[in-house]
Amino acid sequence: GATVITNLLSAIPYVGEMMVYWLWGGFAVDNPTLTRFFTIHFLLPFILSMIIIMHLVFLHESGSSNPLGTPLSNDKIPFYPYFLVKDLLGYFSFFLLFLLLILYF
Repeated sequence: GATVITNLLSAIPYVGEMMVYWLWGGFAVDNPTLTRFFTIHFLLPFILSMIIIMHLVFLHESGSSNPLGTPLSNDKIPFYPYFLVKDLLGYFSFFLLFLLLILYF
């Protein structure tokens, strides 16, 4: 994982080496590299949760068939609690499987 990311970043002309040093702290696998790698993997579930919450708040605000908020409301399906329940059920089932994967293995 980290080797592939390092190789891809270092292949970028002019700024690749600087990006590798910014992301990992260097090319060697030592304590700062592992700390940054684990930090990124720790923050990733929280970032995904934030994206899901933003989806629930902003997309369903304007109706399920009108995510861009266009003014044509004659064919717009109004928000119904089923969508909230469906999204929350999907979120919690994903979160349960994610926790099972993390805590069991």
